[in-house]
Amino acid sequence: MGKVRILEIKESVFADNDRQADQLRSRLKEKGVFLMNLMSSPGSGKTTTLKRTIAALKDDLRIGVMEADIDSDVDALAIAETGAKAIQLHTGGMCHLDAKMTEQGIEGLGIEDVDLAILENVGNLVCPAEFDTGASKNVMILSVPEGHDKPLKYPLMFEVCDAVLINKIDVLPYFDFDMELVKKYIHQRNPKAEIFPVSAKTGEGIEAWTTWLKKQVTDWKS
Repeated sequence: MGKVRILEIKESVFADNDRQADQLRSRLKEKGVFLMNLMSSPGSGKTTTLKRTIAALKDDLRIGVMEADIDSDVDALAIAETGAKAIQLHTGGMCHLDAKMTEQGIEGLGIEDVDLAILENVGNLVCPAEFDTGASKNVMILSVPEGHDKPLKYPLMFEVCDAVLINKIDVLPYFDFDMELVKKYIHQRNPKAEIFPVSAKTGEGIEAWTTWLKKQVTDWKS
């Protein structure tokens, strides 16, 4: 029988990405730019929530948004209507962004006039959570129609996020969604996660969320 080569992996396959992410984070820190990585499932309301967020913070912060998607420029056009700086990133079929791709997006966006850079990641609860993008903070949106069991089914996503927005609370009466139970599940995965119930449609809860975000940006810059 022929011999089989055995290759011992001594280093994480993500190690190179993690190094690039740390370097990008350091460069952004030096420039006083806060990068937020926003993740969620498709249809959770990321873009609508971003529009509400921009409206609340645009008088206090210079905001730039990178919209990542497999194709189309629909989201970037929607964000551009708010007056915020926006570009569209096409991933060529990739279901996530890594640090190198994020760095290319930052270069394309231009951050000389940006305090808060937002990366709207590809809609997916698995792949985006696995890659450090170099963000200052990771945030995710869980919408009420998705169900309160998602922290149990997609643990890594909730483990890596600093804040979780529970969106579409305006439709709570129409869904079997337990708010207290989902908070319990989230904190089982990540005791430090901040939780903000919001409605991007009505604006409910947006002030608490944007107050927290503004403080994160201020603390980062100082």
